[in-house]
Amino acid sequence: QVQLIESGGGLVQAGGSLRLSCTTSGSSLHGYALAWFRRPPDQEREFVAAIGGNGISTVTDNSLRGRFIISRDDAKNTVYLQMNSLKAEDTAIFYCAKAESRDGFAYSQAFRYDTWGQGTQVTVSS
Repeated sequence: QVQLIESGGGLVQAGGSLRLSCTTSGSSLHGYALAWFRRPPDQEREFVAAIGGNGISTVTDNSLRGRFIISRDDAKNTVYLQMNSLKAEDTAIFYCAKAESRDGFAYSQAFRYDTWGQGTQVTVSS
């Protein structure tokens, strides 16, 4: 059974950067679309960014474009989220997710993903 493990969260000052990582135990991520979602305090889960199984197609939420960058390294079985110019409103639990099937599309819809990590807390102090 695939398990996704996020890391890299923590406390950072506004304007700083963090890089989140998500890797797996038990299976390969090769060919699967991967995504990051987040849940701010007392809010619903929201889409952050996704990358297709071919590593070419990416999509980032419009409000985060230019600050957040998703990438993957299939040799390391890892997906990354580089977060720059962090703001207090970026404070959230960040989750990585793996798509149900292998293809090249980068999906923004949560229902496309059937495996989720436990999440990593990101706190941005103002």
